[in-house]
Amino acid sequence: MLTLTMSKLAVLAVLAGLVAYFAYPSPNFWPAIFVSVAGLYLSVRGLKFWKATGIGFLGGSAFYVAQIYWISQYLGPEPLIALAGLEALIYALFAGCIGLVSARELKPWMLSLAVATLWTGREWFATHFPYGGFPWSRVAMSQADSPLAFWVSVGGFGLLSFLIVGFTVYAVESFRKGYRATLKPVALTLAAIFSVPVGLAMIPADTAGTMRIVGIQGNANAGLFAHEAPGTIRDNHLDATRSFLKTGEKFDLVVWPENASDKNPDDNLETKEILTNLVNDSLGKPLIFGTITTNGDRMYNSSKLWLPNRGEVDQYDKKRPVPFGEYVPDRDFFYQLSPDLVGMITRGYDFGTRDGIFDVSGEKLGILICFEEAIDELPRDLVSQGASLIIAQTNNADFGYSDESVQQLAIARLRAIETGRAIVNISTVGPSAIIDSHGNFLDSSPAYKADYVIADVPKSSAMTVTMLGGWMFDPAMAVLAGMLMVWLLVDNRRKTTRL
Repeated sequence: MLTLTMSKLAVLAVLAGLVAYFAYPSPNFWPAIFVSVAGLYLSVRGLKFWKATGIGFLGGSAFYVAQIYWISQYLGPEPLIALAGLEALIYALFAGCIGLVSARELKPWMLSLAVATLWTGREWFATHFPYGGFPWSRVAMSQADSPLAFWVSVGGFGLLSFLIVGFTVYAVESFRKGYRATLKPVALTLAAIFSVPVGLAMIPADTAGTMRIVGIQGNANAGLFAHEAPGTIRDNHLDATRSFLKTGEKFDLVVWPENASDKNPDDNLETKEILTNLVNDSLGKPLIFGTITTNGDRMYNSSKLWLPNRGEVDQYDKKRPVPFGEYVPDRDFFYQLSPDLVGMITRGYDFGTRDGIFDVSGEKLGILICFEEAIDELPRDLVSQGASLIIAQTNNADFGYSDESVQQLAIARLRAIETGRAIVNISTVGPSAIIDSHGNFLDSSPAYKADYVIADVPKSSAMTVTMLGGWMFDPAMAVLAGMLMVWLLVDNRRKTTRL
């Protein structure tokens, strides 16, 4: 068997991490994730803990930088280096344990289960810690256009990541033991993980009627550091709405994106009058829009529901503002490290506590704001509260023409499949889309164009396996991964001491 030097393993790890870029949008060549996982696994296979950790850090760094480079367009290279480095460190510790377990004489199926458990457990940990975690760049998130996407309706993102990693390791280990002897079981395993979701895709969605919804994309310069005159973003969406009304299309609800009204109608009489006239006289239908609200010295990233002749009737405040973007945790500490960078983030949004359900004409609509789409618990909570569809408002203006917006849209498609709920994903600058519960586009709009999306959006009360309890797969893998890591590290220390 070919033995590679540490320098060659390091190169393999970096190349494998970079290859993952092609699996995610916008390249969107989803089979590339299998190549990436195989390379990352082989780069640490059989290594001692600290060697595997070092190689894993290099591979993890390449993997994350390739996915989230767009963060540098917002605040420069420092946050990219810091975040990618932190996520790579978490990955490296688990890679060390993958090195230990792969050094043991295990059958391919046993080793594949162990590695997949460690990998999935690591993803769960990274999406929750620290500061609420960074729920991005999971293996599953590369599969929005893959038939495998339908596995998220069975066990969430965790199950899909587990299957991809497990199969990849099983195939690698099987072929290491002899190509001809293992071709059949590998082929049968591959056929199984693809045939199940293909079958599920043929089952019609369980719907309970439709609601005709229009999402308005104002193409506004709505970045956190934009210097537009106050009211400009609001007026962009007003103009785009008036253009839509000229089409004569019928609708039941209008949705504007996150931060669409840069003047809060609670504090600005002009905006209150404008929106009142719009909803009462022009629309004659409900309007959901994003704005920034305050309550004393607290500030929130909010979504409001306005009804004709009633005005504001409900509000949702973002429950999970983005750390180091919408607020700075432990600000005093980090200010000492980088005063210029931390000083740029002047807004500090508080954590919302409202339920996220809007009642529109007797229908419960779930509300998510921006990165909340990537947080497992929040869409699940909305479904458990009776949401028949989900409105996801976002503002991607800070990230330009990077892959951030299309990655987020891919996450929305997977969430629709996972929850069994159609999602109206509306952005200030696009792309925007209306997505059915199978992850298909009902309508979409290009980026950086004043436009709208409209569709008869299916409502549903059906519960996917994930919503019924399959979501527990992820935390269960985290517990098992933790137990396996402890056992591997203790056993490794015992063996090292004996030597």
